[in-house]
Amino acid sequence: MRFSFYLASFFSLLALTGCMNTSTQSWEDFKTMGRYMHREMDALFGNEHESRLLSSNDDFVGPDSEEFIPLKDSDLHKTNRQFDPLLPQSKAIPGQKGVPLLSEFYPAPESVKSFFRPVHFDTDEYIVKDRLDVEGLSKLAAYLKEHSNVYLFVEGHCDERASAGYNMALGLRRANCIRSFLVKQGVDLNRIFTASRGKEQPLALGHNPDDWKANRRSEFKMYAK
Repeated sequence: MRFSFYLASFFSLLALTGCMNTSTQSWEDFKTMGRYMHREMDALFGNEHESRLLSSNDDFVGPDSEEFIPLKDSDLHKTNRQFDPLLPQSKAIPGQKGVPLLSEFYPAPESVKSFFRPVHFDTDEYIVKDRLDVEGLSKLAAYLKEHSNVYLFVEGHCDERASAGYNMALGLRRANCIRSFLVKQGVDLNRIFTASRGKEQPLALGHNPDDWKANRRSEFKMYAK
């Protein structure tokens, strides 16, 4: 039954892309569906993908593959707890009980800007792989622990490819994974807020791999009480 469902979905999408073969968006959605089906077919026939717990920041950097990470809840349970987007959200509510509104957060001033460097991601990824980015997040965690009056707002961004809905979900995972890493480093959960900007706020306006790479990022804003 499950196999028939995915097979029917595949041919339905194939027919759709045949009618819209001039659309880049259709091709991107087709590729996404194909990768998703590959994982579902493996699971159906018992070919589970390897998962493991990470024991250090060196492991946390992760592999260099460009493998797609499907946006479904069951996959999140396999994610390393150091970088877990399922971490409970803050109980603090922006604008209430002394917590700043999200609109009151601002880019870090020059004097502390080095702690708030943007973090970048590979295509379809929400795990930070670059060693310098991981080290930067560790420094940010140390800064936030030393300055308990500072609140953090993490924004997740994506490149222009794929649908708006897909990118909004991916952007939120990127922001939440960074938040989870910081909390695991000892930062107060209730001082970190996240949001996704999807592909709506590109840093680079071109349409090439270098511009896409620049746009796959998370940025930080702060508020000091």
